[in-house]
Amino acid sequence: MKGKWRIVKLPGFEPDYADMVEPAYIRFDGKGSGEFAFGCVTGGIYEAGGKSHVEFAWGGSDEMDEVEGDGWAELQPDGSLQGQICIHNGDEIDFIAKPWETSSTAC
Repeated sequence: MKGKWRIVKLPGFEPDYADMVEPAYIRFDGKGSGEFAFGCVTGGIYEAGGKSHVEFAWGGSDEMDEVEGDGWAELQPDGSLQGQICIHNGDEIDFIAKPWETSSTAC
C-alpha cells in the first residue's frame, strides 16, 4: 500500500483530539515503512506489508513517552482507510482516514 491519508475520525475520542498538535495522518511508502501522527502520538511504521490490507509494527512517542505497538489498515472501495493502531500494554485506537488531498498549485 502506498499513499497518504488524512485521519478524519478516531471513534471514542473527542472530535478535536486527532488534530491536537498537527493535522492527523497516516502514510505508507509502499516499501514497508511510513509514519503517522494524531493527538499527541507519533510513530514510524516498519514491517508494513500488503496491498489493500496492511499489517505493521511501529515505534514512536505518546506525550513524549517512548511507546511501540502494531496496527493494521484496510483500503476501502472508496479509497478511504479503516484501521487500528495499538499501543503495547495500552490503547487500541480505531481510525478512519480519507485520501490526503494536496494542492498542485505552487505558492
